[in-house]
Amino acid sequence: MTAVQTASKVPVVSLPQTELLTLNVNDIPLLKDALGPGISFQPLFLDPEMGIWSILGTFAPGVELPIHLHTGGVHGYTLKGKWLYKEYPDQPQTAGSYLYEPASSVHTFAVPPTNIEDTVVLFVINGANVGFTEDGQFHSVLDAVTVQKLTEQCAEAQGLGPVKYLTGGTAKYTTG
Repeated sequence: MTAVQTASKVPVVSLPQTELLTLNVNDIPLLKDALGPGISFQPLFLDPEMGIWSILGTFAPGVELPIHLHTGGVHGYTLKGKWLYKEYPDQPQTAGSYLYEPASSVHTFAVPPTNIEDTVVLFVINGANVGFTEDGQFHSVLDAVTVQKLTEQCAEAQGLGPVKYLTGGTAKYTTG
């Protein structure tokens, strides 16, 4: 039985699905130092239209990201290592920790320099990270569009070829 046959048996309208959209992170290359020294990632799902992006981030001991504001909610699941927000030093995230960050939250991501291994975190992000310098000046925007471009640039620079990840639809007119 196919997915289309199964969908026709239920009393609702559904999108046609001819294949299961799945991938294995072991088949996605690690884009090393893509966001700075010690900040690497694997893209899993990048949808620039909806502003949703999912990455597996790998962070070396001692890495710190600029203070940033999230324009949408973020889900984070720590698979390995330890990290924290400098603003909440008494709440470190360790392997098995799940974190939800509401839209408009502001914080500074940091990996303790005492870590003996890389930290690996699965992030599902809605919207953008707006980064700022220590003195509060605008630094950068990181969103699905930017990560898509970074993926292409890093893959080319590192001689990896095209990187396979899932993506959302493309806006267009109907034919009618």
